[in-house]
Amino acid sequence: MVKKILILILFFSQALNAQQLSWPEITRENKPWTRWWWPGSIVTPADITANMEKYHEAGLGGMEIAVIYGVKGQEDKFINYLSTRWMEMFMHTLKESERLDMGIELANASGWPFGGPWVNPGDACKNINYKTYTLKPGESLNEKIEFVQQPLVRPVGERPDITKLIYPISKNENLQLYALDQIRFEMPLPLQVLIAYSDHGKSIDLTDKVDADGRLDWIAPEGTWTLYALFQGWHGKMTERAGPGGEGDVIDHFSEQAIDNYLKHFDEIFKDYDLKPLRGYFNDSYEVDDASGESNWTPLLFDEFITRRGYDLRDHLPALFQNDTPEKNERVLCDYRETISDLILETFTIHWTTWANKQGKTTRNQSHGSPGNILDLYAASDIPETEGNEITRFKFASSAANVTGKKYASAEAATWLNEHFSSSLSDVKKALDLFFLGGINHIFYHGTCFSPVNELWPGFHFYAAVEFNPSNSIWNDFEGLNNYVARVQSFLQRGKPDNDVLLYFPIYDRFSDYGRGLLEHFDGISQRFNDTPFKTAAEYMLEKGFAYDFVSDKQLKNMKSVNGLIQTGGGKYRTVVVPGSKYIPLETFEKLMELTEEGACIIFYDGLPVNISGFNDYESKGRLFTQLKSEINFVKAENQNLKKASIGKGNILSGNDLGLLLSEAGIVHEIMTDKRIKFLRRKSETGNYYFVLNHGNYTFEGWLPLCRKASSAALFNPMTGDFGLADTRISSDGSYEIYLKINPFESLIIETFGTPISGKEYTFYEKASPPVVIDGSWKVDFIEGGPVLPASRKISNLVSWTEFGGEEVKNFSGTARYTISFNKPAVRADAWSINLGKVCESARVTLNGKEAGILIGPDYQLIVEKKALRARNTLEVKVSNLMANGIAYMDRNNIKWKKFYNINMAARLRQNTKNGIFDASAWEPRESGIIGPVTITAVKKK
Repeated sequence: MVKKILILILFFSQALNAQQLSWPEITRENKPWTRWWWPGSIVTPADITANMEKYHEAGLGGMEIAVIYGVKGQEDKFINYLSTRWMEMFMHTLKESERLDMGIELANASGWPFGGPWVNPGDACKNINYKTYTLKPGESLNEKIEFVQQPLVRPVGERPDITKLIYPISKNENLQLYALDQIRFEMPLPLQVLIAYSDHGKSIDLTDKVDADGRLDWIAPEGTWTLYALFQGWHGKMTERAGPGGEGDVIDHFSEQAIDNYLKHFDEIFKDYDLKPLRGYFNDSYEVDDASGESNWTPLLFDEFITRRGYDLRDHLPALFQNDTPEKNERVLCDYRETISDLILETFTIHWTTWANKQGKTTRNQSHGSPGNILDLYAASDIPETEGNEITRFKFASSAANVTGKKYASAEAATWLNEHFSSSLSDVKKALDLFFLGGINHIFYHGTCFSPVNELWPGFHFYAAVEFNPSNSIWNDFEGLNNYVARVQSFLQRGKPDNDVLLYFPIYDRFSDYGRGLLEHFDGISQRFNDTPFKTAAEYMLEKGFAYDFVSDKQLKNMKSVNGLIQTGGGKYRTVVVPGSKYIPLETFEKLMELTEEGACIIFYDGLPVNISGFNDYESKGRLFTQLKSEINFVKAENQNLKKASIGKGNILSGNDLGLLLSEAGIVHEIMTDKRIKFLRRKSETGNYYFVLNHGNYTFEGWLPLCRKASSAALFNPMTGDFGLADTRISSDGSYEIYLKINPFESLIIETFGTPISGKEYTFYEKASPPVVIDGSWKVDFIEGGPVLPASRKISNLVSWTEFGGEEVKNFSGTARYTISFNKPAVRADAWSINLGKVCESARVTLNGKEAGILIGPDYQLIVEKKALRARNTLEVKVSNLMANGIAYMDRNNIKWKKFYNINMAARLRQNTKNGIFDASAWEPRESGIIGPVTITAVKKK
C-alpha cells in the first residue's frame, strides 16, 4: 500500500512539473514599451484612442509621452504643454490606458533636459567666468572689476535678431520658429567673489571691498598679488526639441531650490486631477553641455563645497583653474567634480525620485552624459535607463539595478538605428539582443510618433527614430518582434542577477584629470578610459565569459562579507576587482580592507592604487593609506605572476594576469563564449535562466557547457514560442552540458533546475531529404501601401518586385501577397521546413489557410507540423518592404512631407542631406519582396 502511495505521489509530482513547464504569463511590463512623441500636442480624444488601439494590437505594453515641436501649417491645432486643454488630452490617455491595460509614463519636460517657461533666471543653469589681475606692493587696481557676458544665439530653426528678443526668452513669441538651443544676452554678470593670492601662499577675500560700480578699494601689501574675480553667468541652454508651451531655460541641476520650484509647477497643474493610472516619470539623458561652454556653477557651490569637502574652495581658486602645482591642481579639481557629482545626485536625482515616490510613482532615468558618477545616479532612480550600442555601456545601468536590487533596467532602444526609413525588424532585433546581453530587461523603443488618423502618408515623424508607427510598412509584422521581446523579458524580469564579480569604477582618476574643461561627463567606458586597466578588465571579462557588474564607491560602503560572499542590496558576489589606478578615496580602500577581514577575496588587477584622492588633509590621509598598504604582506604564489596576502578571514590577490587572478579566486566563467555564444545569466528559485545568442556567422550544433550545475533543463525559443525539456549530460570534465542547435543571430532561453523535471521534449530537426524548390507560377497582389497599388501579376521567377517592370513597383512601399500552390513532396517526414530564402524585409506565412508564423529575419525559415501539409497545398506569404522606396519617390517629385518645426528631419548621413535637411531623391530602389529561392524540406526529429 505504501509503495502504491509513493508511486502516486511521484506520478502527480511529475504531472505537476510538466504543467509548470511553460512560458511565464505575459504582462504589460514584459512587452516592449515605446517613447510616444506628441508633435505640438496635436492630439484629439478620437485620434488618441485610435492610435492606442493600434499600439495595443501590435503588442506594445505602454508608452512614455514626450511632447515635442509642432507641425507647420497646423498651428491652430497646437495645445500648449500642461495647459487645461492639454491636461484633458492627458487624462483621456490615462483612461484609455486602463481600458487597454497599457502603461503610461510622462517625461517631466517638453523636450529635454528639464526646463520650460516657468524656470526663472534664478533657477536657470549657470556658468562661472573669471578674470585675473596682478598687483605689486603699493599698487591699486585702476580698472573696473566687471565681466560683460557676450551675446550668443544658437537656433536650430530660423535665426532671430537677438536685439529684438526679450529677456528671459520664454516671454518671446515664435519660439517654435526659432527652435533655440542656446541663447545668452549681453549683460554685466554679478561678481561672486574676489580673492587675492600672494606669491607667498597667502590669500585675502576682497569681495566686500568692491563697490557697486566695480571699483576696488585696496592697496596691495608686500609681495606680488594675483586677483581672481569670479562672475556668475547664464549658460543659456534651452530645452531641446520643445513643443508649444514648453520652450524655456534649462534648470540648474545642482540647485535643490531650482528642482523644487520646477516640480512645484507640476504639483500645481496636477492637483485637481487623478493620476492614479500614471506609472511614473521620465528624465532624458543629461545634455545640458552639448552647447557652447559648460553649465558648471550653482550659487551655493562654495557653501556646499565646505560642507562636503571640509575646506573653502575660495582659498584655492588658482588650483581649480589649473594654475597651481600639477598635484594640487588635480586634487582640488577632483574635489570640485566630486561636489558637482554629489549635487546632481542629491539635489536633483534623489530629490526628483522622492517627489515621484510620494505620489506612488516611479522614476526612469537616463544618467549617462552627466558630470557625476553615473552608477550612483542610475541607482538613485527606480528604473535606470541606458542607450547606445555597446554592452559595456549598457552595463552601467544594469549594474546599478543589479547591485541595488531593482527589478527593471531599461533602454532607449534602436535610436536612429540606420538612416531614415532604412531599418528592418531584423536590424532592430540585433540591436535589442545586445541590450539583453547587457542586462537590460525593459525595452523602450525610440520610438513612435503620434499622427492623426486622417493624416496623409507618411504622417508625422520624429527625426531621430526608427519610426515604429502604423504608417511604417514594417508595422504589419511589428507584432512578431514585439512577441519576441515580451517572451525574452518574461524571463529576464524574473529572478535575480547571477554575476560573480564586482568591477570597481575608478572614477577619481577621471575626476582628477582636467581633460577639456572643469566638468567631466561620464558615458560608459568612453575614450578617456582607453588604455586603462579598467577598460581592459571590463572587455576581457566580457569576452571570456565572466559575469560581472560595475560598482561605485558609494555602493561599496553599504556592502558586507558573509561566508566569503560580498552581499549587496541586490545580490551576492564572489570578489571585487580593483583595476590599477592613480587615485582612490581613503574610505574606499579602508572598506576593501574591511571586506577582506570579514572573509572576502579582493583582487587588485595591475597593482594597488598609488595614492588617495582629494586635497583636504591629504598628507595625513596619505600616510595612513601608505601604512594600510604596508600591512598587506604579499607572498609569491606558485605562479610567479600572482601575489597573495591573507588578512583576517579573507585574501588579497594582486597581479597583471586577470584570468589567473580570477581563477585563483575561484571564479568560473562560461566557456560558451569561446564558441561565439554570448549569454546573460540570472538566478531563479530553482536554478538559473540563460539568455544565449549565437553571435557567430555559422550555425552552432552540439553540446553547450554551462558553468552552473543543474539536474535538468528546458529550452524556450522566444521567436517561435516553442519550448520543451533539453537533452543534457555531464561531460568527462564534470561540466553540465546542454544540447542545442542555434543559427547565427538566433537566441534561446535556457532554464535549469536543481531537481529532475518531466514534460515534453524540445525538438530539434535535421534534414530527412534534400530541399525541394517550390516553383511554378506565383501570383503577386499588392494589397496595402503606396503611392499607388501596382497591378497584380503572375511571375515564374522570384526577383525583387522593383524589377517587375514599371515605375509603380519601384516606388512602392507596403505589403504584397505572394501565393503559390504546390504538391506535397513524396518523402517521409516528421515535420516540414519551409525556407523563403532571401526576403526584403519581413513576412507573414500562411499555409493552407492557417498562419504559420511571422518571419522578421535574418533567417526566413520555419517548421510546420507533418499534418499541416496536404497532397495539394497553398502557400501565401505577405511580404512588407521598407518605407525607403516610397519616401524616395516623394522626394524625387517634391511632394512635401517634411513639414516640422525645429530640426525638420535632419539626415543621419551626410550624403543624404540636401539644402540642410534629409533627402532621399537620389536613392535607388531597394530590393523588395521574396527573392528566394523558396524551398520545402522534409525533416526528422534529432
